[in-house]
Amino acid sequence: MARLRTIDSDALLDAAERVAIRDGAVGLSIDAVAKEAGISKSRVVYDYKSKSGLLQALVERRLRVETDRVRDAVAAEAEAGSLNPELGGRIAAAKDTPNDDDRAIALTLCAAMSSEEPMQDMIRELVADDLGAVTRHAAYARLAVVAYLALHGMMSLEYLDIHRWTDTERTELLAEIRRLSDAASTLDGAAG
Repeated sequence: MARLRTIDSDALLDAAERVAIRDGAVGLSIDAVAKEAGISKSRVVYDYKSKSGLLQALVERRLRVETDRVRDAVAAEAEAGSLNPELGGRIAAAKDTPNDDDRAIALTLCAAMSSEEPMQDMIRELVADDLGAVTRHAAYARLAVVAYLALHGMMSLEYLDIHRWTDTERTELLAEIRRLSDAASTLDGAAG
């Protein structure tokens, strides 16, 4: 009897991301991921139970990576004396243009999440936490929300490959969003 090849969770999710990048949401299947990882389909089913479970693990991993990246940027903003480190950190974390692989994975996960309530709930919780964090210390919370919406609108257009900003445009837009953030954190912003 042949020995089954073992694979760790990260390697399996890496294989799933490669399939998503190459084949999109339509091609992302347990069979395709197993083949990409060089393991049996039953191993993928054992680890994730279903395609939905696999997709949920992909979303959780992507959110964990993004949350860690934002947390580090927030800490750097706080150390630098930012008026609103939570919002400033999110703006700083958005400075890098998404690459084609990031876009492909974002599109795949969005397509997959359209009918998956648990994954939608994860995103809803993340956004609710973000909104609470960026408004907590703002003198003018509504303006902080507008800055947050501007930031995520810009990022959504990029990640969904609807529009690609040039590096200069991206830098200028982020600077304007930061101005909104700073205004939301001062009494002058609250008066306006």
